Amino acid sequence: MSASTNQDLNTLDFVQLAQGLQDNFQRVEDLMVNFSKTYDDLDLDPFKLKDLYAEWFTVAIQDPQKLLTSHVNYWHKSLDLYQRSALSFLGIESSPVITESPADRRFRHEDWAKEPAFGYIKQSYLLASQWMRELVSDLDGLDERTSEKVRFFTERYLDAMSPTNFALTNPAVLEKIVETRGGSLVHGLKNMLEDLERGKGMLQIQMTDAEAFELGRNVAVTPGKVVFQNRMFQLVQYTPTTKQVFRRPLLVVPPWINKFYIMDLQPKNSLLRWLVEQGHTVFVISWINPDESYRDTAFDDYLKEGVITATDVVEEITGESEINSIGYCIGGTLLTTVLAYMKATGDDRIKSATYFTTMLDFGDPGELGVFIDEEQISCLEQRMEQDGYLEGSAMAGAFNLMRANDLIWSFYINNYLLGNDPRPFDLLYWNSDSTRMPAKMHSWYLRNMYQKNLLSKPGGLTVGGVAIDISTIDIPVCFVSTVEDHIAPWKSTYVGARLFSGPVRFILGGSGHIAGIINPPEAEKYDYRVTDGLPSDPDSWANAAEKHPGSWWPEWQRWVSQCSGDMIAARQPGSSKYKVLEEAPGSYVKARLGAEVKVEKPSSSEQVSVKMDKGAAKVKDSQSPAVSKAQAATTPSSPGEATSNTTSHSEASSTKQPVPVDDLTQINGIGPALAKFLQSKGIISYAMLGAMEAEQIRALLDKEDSRYRRFNPSTWPAQARALKDAAGKLDI
Repeated sequence: MSASTNQDLNTLDFVQLAQGLQDNFQRVEDLMVNFSKTYDDLDLDPFKLKDLYAEWFTVAIQDPQKLLTSHVNYWHKSLDLYQRSALSFLGIESSPVITESPADRRFRHEDWAKEPAFGYIKQSYLLASQWMRELVSDLDGLDERTSEKVRFFTERYLDAMSPTNFALTNPAVLEKIVETRGGSLVHGLKNMLEDLERGKGMLQIQMTDAEAFELGRNVAVTPGKVVFQNRMFQLVQYTPTTKQVFRRPLLVVPPWINKFYIMDLQPKNSLLRWLVEQGHTVFVISWINPDESYRDTAFDDYLKEGVITATDVVEEITGESEINSIGYCIGGTLLTTVLAYMKATGDDRIKSATYFTTMLDFGDPGELGVFIDEEQISCLEQRMEQDGYLEGSAMAGAFNLMRANDLIWSFYINNYLLGNDPRPFDLLYWNSDSTRMPAKMHSWYLRNMYQKNLLSKPGGLTVGGVAIDISTIDIPVCFVSTVEDHIAPWKSTYVGARLFSGPVRFILGGSGHIAGIINPPEAEKYDYRVTDGLPSDPDSWANAAEKHPGSWWPEWQRWVSQCSGDMIAARQPGSSKYKVLEEAPGSYVKARLGAEVKVEKPSSSEQVSVKMDKGAAKVKDSQSPAVSKAQAATTPSSPGEATSNTTSHSEASSTKQPVPVDDLTQINGIGPALAKFLQSKGIISYAMLGAMEAEQIRALLDKEDSRYRRFNPSTWPAQARALKDAAGKLDI
């Protein structure tokens, strides 16, 4: 934060202004020297706009009549504007030639309508914008992909050229300069230079006061505990606030491209808190923020070591083999892949799925498709090959560009032209808290989902050796989309919702990708439409669906409560096997750019623990003294890590000691239901299980129920022997 704030501007005298300018110019000189050193390495046209517009121009000149008509219309309207403006300067009122959209907030200052000069500037800009949009629209002979890119970047050019973005043509800026006697410009330049230094020569606009927030203190404060962690994620279980809860627990799968606490910003708008208050036992995956050591981490790892492992832990903690689930954005894409995988492998534990702004058919990704073609993906892959990951700020920049006026230029005006310091805003704090994507996984995701659209095709993808077919998923499904979503357009999510074979409910809320989802009932904002029937045409669906006022949250709760079973006594976080590791929101989510996360290597079969250190964003291994002895030798993070003893079956059978009854749920992968089954087969002790071979256990499970094939008993005997030795048990 700047040493001087915008509150000091009115007290600046001429000497202070001069000194401030001198300091700023010296910083500019230093920045330019550093920038010039890396100039040769910069790609100044990453989107290849030169070639793009050359292709457009080649097609445009093939229809000279259209160009001429467009130019003549623009000329006539400009002359009309000139005449009306001349009358306005003479004090004769006249109606405007063109007006901005009611949703356009750039021209809110009264002088845009009151003062003739600013009215002329605004209308000239609006006319020129209208003319340019006509030039790049509906060109015969230009393929739709290229046409879409030309339209997108033309809009971004028009955004940049708005008169509100220039000091001399923005009445609010001129007013502030007069009020502060120039101090606002000095402080604004200082803010810009600080952002340039932070971005190492690239302008990294600070949208909010990052020092105003701290996870667990004033954001992400819903009470809960971290009850499990491995190299991929921490699992947070939230503390109940009701005496009774639904029998089926709820597992939330957030996107890995940003952090889960968008659902837990403040108590007044926390979706997670609200879910707990409705009587759900809520578990949330908190993904690791990967570094270069994760470069070879694949989508399969997010499926197996991520969602499926989380499902195992939820089952073991709660004792329930029937679970509800929620997937947000690409977390929903992952959840769908998991469901198809589980269906193919006979695993039916997840009984319902809810999707927030989730695309499954990527045939029409909307404006985001501009950034996903062969050229752009190859460019990203080159960057990821060097670093081992894609920095989250790269994707955040693309998302911000799609809403440039709101997420770029408004802050440019506020911070630099008006000389204001960024204001504290929890949503923007989260928006700037970007995460990285592992190189292998991200490349695979972009190519197979966006570029080839294989998830929507039965058997198009193979994940974990299993062909993925969404049409096999027949559990109840609820889609929640938003009408103004620019990241997951609702019509695209609608197409994906029709891929399931079971009952599907579709809810269309108001606003966009974030505000439309984080919309608590108390806010009384927006409206929603909902039906259980999905005709092929989304527009027909929208026209026929009845609108309801307010938040969609209660509507969804009525739906999901029918999928949640009866009410039971509330569950506290953790279990005898899964001890509480730390308070929510956990350590993984706190790893910001510039922070180091040490993922400690487990000794024996301990869970993975985490430490936070300052320094480069890096994940390192070290031995863990942090995990309690009670938790040791219980939950291996991967097969084969448990201590291996060699008690033979014959030795176990020859003992004359009484047979102990042990808690088999202490073994990773065995929940209460499975432990009860094993005990019914006479396997009641660690020694008995430790004396068996993994193949014996697998055959026993397969014979009992084909759904038990989802379990992997390869480490159970070794875990059982380690637990027996740790407890000082005698061989039977």
